[in-house]
Amino acid sequence: MIDQVIDTTYKQDTVVGLDSDYDAALATVRHAIERFRGGTAEERAALERELDQLRAMAEKLVAGKVEIAVFGEISTGKSALINALVGEAVAEVNVRGGWTRDVWNVGWKGAGYIVPGLDGSQVVLIDTPGLNEVDGAQRAAMAHEAASRADLVLFVTDSDLNEVEYSALVELAASHKPILLVLNKADLYTPQELKELMSVFTGPRLAGIVDPENVIVAKADPRQVEYYIESSDGCTRQEWRKPAPDVVPLRERILEVLAAEGKALVALNAAMYAADKSDRMAALRVRMRNEKAKQTIWTFMVLKAVGVATNPLAVADVVGGTALDAAMVVTLGKVYGIDITTANARELTTSILKAAGWVMLSEAAVSYTSSFLKAVSGGWATPITALPQMAAAGWGSYIVGEAARYYFEHGASWGQHGPKRVVTRILENTDKKSVLQRLKDEIKKKISLNRHAGK
Repeated sequence: MIDQVIDTTYKQDTVVGLDSDYDAALATVRHAIERFRGGTAEERAALERELDQLRAMAEKLVAGKVEIAVFGEISTGKSALINALVGEAVAEVNVRGGWTRDVWNVGWKGAGYIVPGLDGSQVVLIDTPGLNEVDGAQRAAMAHEAASRADLVLFVTDSDLNEVEYSALVELAASHKPILLVLNKADLYTPQELKELMSVFTGPRLAGIVDPENVIVAKADPRQVEYYIESSDGCTRQEWRKPAPDVVPLRERILEVLAAEGKALVALNAAMYAADKSDRMAALRVRMRNEKAKQTIWTFMVLKAVGVATNPLAVADVVGGTALDAAMVVTLGKVYGIDITTANARELTTSILKAAGWVMLSEAAVSYTSSFLKAVSGGWATPITALPQMAAAGWGSYIVGEAARYYFEHGASWGQHGPKRVVTRILENTDKKSVLQRLKDEIKKKISLNRHAGK
């Protein structure tokens, strides 16, 4: 359903007043969704969460939604800050640290604001779980995810930054999105203490991380103040009153940022978010495919080594081995989502062996010599030729498999290197002795699982 909505809105950009940058950002998100929609069921299951997040980002762009994430350590008053900005109690406030258990959002209707160029836009405040909570690793990850997709971050603190806060702030700054550093609970400090704190926040430690004009003081939930009231008859009485929240400077700065670059922020953030998700998803898919490809290579290595070595028929062993290599290449192509015919697989195998050059000549000599001995002995030489032919067949299959894996991993292309350079690098970086030892172990394992092995 969302894809239909995206397609419709993408064609009718007047819905949210898309300009070229905004249009390009939505196209980037849509492309990322399309890119990873296919693949095996296993890949789709592994990437489902990221795909859902990309779809949510597409919905956000379609709706023209501007998200402001309220981020920070526990008990710094994030929920109270949201209440003060919205003008009503929409977020739970509790004296116990770590009260926010999930990521949730609330429309900031009180802003009364439309982002220039985004007709019908909605400004949304996102409350996130605090850092440093007991058993809060998952909640911290949720908070970071919310902050990564937000267009503007309010980083809330109530004192000088500790190491946890500073590290989180540096990490957020690396996302290249505006950060407003909010010193909340300012009513707890004297004017002199506030002045000293502000000098720290605008000093060298945060240079390049938060701009001085983006350091804002707030009083989201001021403590009660004791008043002495004198009546007309000269009597005095004590009364505790709770001052009204003071978040006007913060509200004004948020609106200034949105007015100056709100639409550009949304577009840039969406494009960067999609790029980051694409990189993560591509890396995960490549890792999954590489693991499956390696398993495939070893399976065919064992089949070829055993099949060629134990085949008493001359020539048939070599032909059978070549057919298995071609079948391996076809299977590897499917692992990477690339269809390749058996004929093309044979051509690719031949080009890899040619690229290996003289290094593979000794292996070929062993195979053909063993085949010749089988022929002249009527098959009686099979036990003698088995071990050397097994090693030669397995090693040759390994080189073909690893080179084909590189070829498919790079989109059925050798890139700028060409097959010879790729194969040479594989040979340089591979310990042949360890490969053959593992091959022996795999064959022994296969034989041990065969109930007819003793015969």
